Amino acid sequence: MLAVTASSLTGCGWLMGENGYFRDRGGDYLEARPAPAMQLPEGAQVKHLDPLLPIPHRIASAEQTKQYKVPRPQALPTNVLAGDFSVQKSGPLSWVVAQRIPAQVWPVAQQFFEDNGFKIAEERPHLGEFTTQWQAPNELNADLARQVWGASVPANVQMSFRVRIEPGVQRNSSEVFIDQAQRSSSNIDNTAWTDSTTTGAQASSLLTALNSYLTQRNAEGESFSLLASKTYDTPKRVALIDGGNGVKVLRLDATFDRAWSSVGRALSAADIAVDDLNRSTGLYYIDLAQGAKKDEPGFFKRLFSSKKKAPEKLSKERYILRLTAINQQVFVSVERDLDTLAPVDVSERILEQVRSHLD
Repeated sequence: MLAVTASSLTGCGWLMGENGYFRDRGGDYLEARPAPAMQLPEGAQVKHLDPLLPIPHRIASAEQTKQYKVPRPQALPTNVLAGDFSVQKSGPLSWVVAQRIPAQVWPVAQQFFEDNGFKIAEERPHLGEFTTQWQAPNELNADLARQVWGASVPANVQMSFRVRIEPGVQRNSSEVFIDQAQRSSSNIDNTAWTDSTTTGAQASSLLTALNSYLTQRNAEGESFSLLASKTYDTPKRVALIDGGNGVKVLRLDATFDRAWSSVGRALSAADIAVDDLNRSTGLYYIDLAQGAKKDEPGFFKRLFSSKKKAPEKLSKERYILRLTAINQQVFVSVERDLDTLAPVDVSERILEQVRSHLD
């Protein structure tokens, strides 16, 4: 055994060692030296080849004078996202990034506007958007008016703001955008909104004030509750309609992002198991034979119980729930597989369960 071990170790050194055949050649370039071009016999017809690894010009020396260590890259500036709320800018566009889901930011953002004298003219929770009424600056909170318009607050203009709260790039985050429209008190026809890629001066100041408000509420320990925003991303209207050939589909008046999350919660509330999902293609893979997991008996109860666990049955009720977005509506259909529609009665039963938990 000792002889075999010694010979094997010697063999490993011969193969993998510094002088072995399979040695590490990753640092060979450090010892590379320039060499003259290969000379070919006279009369040989060859294609001209450029050097594959030419030495760059204007270098001090090709010799390595001392040991060189590759410097580590500098750390990225992360202080801008150190807190839960921050104002981000990209060119003329500004927005607030909140480390909260949109449904939690929605009621707090509304409270900020109402506390400062704004009146909500229209709100569309299923789109994450609300709009303020046309108001003059002197109708608002005096401190906020000076912060937004400066020392000279105009009196002959009216403004309206549109707030959009969208899901953020990172999970469990949201982004708040504010558009503004301005008109003269004597001319109420000039009501154009700012471009979606540009944030107006007054809207930018409002974003700064809103960010401070969110940060203060968070520092004071106030919770961003979901109870006040339970209808935030629920569809505005839900209807079970005929999709053609007698097949029922569910129509949701909502954007895809909000319809996706709403349907997911409705499936959970209806006790329908989701085996897999693919958000990019809008697919929920469900299994009607499996519901919510029941509480299992404790260790000692299982130990002293003579009742044997029944073998699990293979599920034969797997279906696919497909979400298809068309304009500002999302249509939900049920399929047996990717190429076959589900039976009419099964499809209607599943969609009716989802609809009952969406209303």
